Amino acid sequence: MDSLLDRFCRYVKMETTAVEDAPTYPSSPGQLELGRVLADELRALKLDGVTMDENGIVMATIPGNVAGTPTIAWLAHMDTSPECTAKGVKPTLHRNYDGKDIVLAGDPSKVIRVAESPQLAAMKGKTLITTDGTTLLGADDKAGVAVIMTTAAHLMAHPELKHGPIRIVFTCDEEIGKGTEKLDLKKINAQCAYTLDSEAEGHIESETFSADLALVTITGKNIHPGLGTGRMVNAIRLAGLFLSRMPWQRLAPETTSGRDGFLHPYVIEGGVDSVKIKVLLRSFVTAELADERKVLDTVAASVLAEHPRAAINIEVKKQYRNMLEFLGKEPRAVKLAVEAIQRAGLTPKYESIRGGTDGSRLSEMGLPTPNLSVGMHNFHSPLEFACLEEMENSVKVLVELAQLWGKEK
Repeated sequence: MDSLLDRFCRYVKMETTAVEDAPTYPSSPGQLELGRVLADELRALKLDGVTMDENGIVMATIPGNVAGTPTIAWLAHMDTSPECTAKGVKPTLHRNYDGKDIVLAGDPSKVIRVAESPQLAAMKGKTLITTDGTTLLGADDKAGVAVIMTTAAHLMAHPELKHGPIRIVFTCDEEIGKGTEKLDLKKINAQCAYTLDSEAEGHIESETFSADLALVTITGKNIHPGLGTGRMVNAIRLAGLFLSRMPWQRLAPETTSGRDGFLHPYVIEGGVDSVKIKVLLRSFVTAELADERKVLDTVAASVLAEHPRAAINIEVKKQYRNMLEFLGKEPRAVKLAVEAIQRAGLTPKYESIRGGTDGSRLSEMGLPTPNLSVGMHNFHSPLEFACLEEMENSVKVLVELAQLWGKEK
């Protein structure tokens, strides 16, 4: 656990925040810096074919020691969420956690409360890693990176553990929806893959939302407000109408849960002459995305009926699709993950992700890729924390998974 903890703390101290709308790939230089560190460490472990390409993607192979077995892949992403700063992360250890609320020393107004994080109830006596309250931690997904690196070191140090070839892939810009943009499946060349990018322990996520992005452009008419009578069409005011008429009592992330889909306006920008609103469309049933688009069309029509001199354009772009639609191509991907979790002494928990992972897109591209847990919690927030024992259990799961695939043909 000491090497796992050391890796994790070193990685989270490196700022790798993804940057929305950046002109470069990866979107931030810190991802390249972390990639170089990981590539050097993989070479030191004597893995095969260690590379970092021009896009910052790091790849290597744990050589197999059993002939004729399938190649699998393990993936984690190096970037962290742009929703909270990751500059100057100060990982703080809480050994033998006492089961109480955790006040974060750098900002005492930030408190990880047991009432708001019920998973803490099962962590009394364990080792937690938090931020100091002024940044996020970056366990999403540096816990996954640290787990993969520690497992690679363990397998290389224990040749008596029989397994096939295992491709390691560290990606960039997952948090801004570009994690698979530069991946070449021919280079990965695996039967299936696993992303290590989920909370808690023992979780298998084999279903995600299907996702589209709507860009709503409201065009008004601007003129000096002193001359606006009968002439001005204020796009800002119409944007307010549009948002107020979207159904927040249903189809909103604030009021839905479980398998409910939603419409989520999350960016608004512009002025009197034009306003742009970005809206996320999410559903576990891909066909329902078209129904959500119709809701936006209906709202737009109601606004235009009252303000016919305005214009509203809605452009919908495909993002990713429910991985469950594609995992049937390789049923062993989930079956062996369940067995590995059991062999590691844990209880498998099937989860449906109210979101997406790189595995969503990879599965659609032809590489079946369920998602496994790595002990992260409250991610994208200064209240983020990781549990060291859960991370260690994730290493155990990967070791078992490697051996199970080593028996397949």
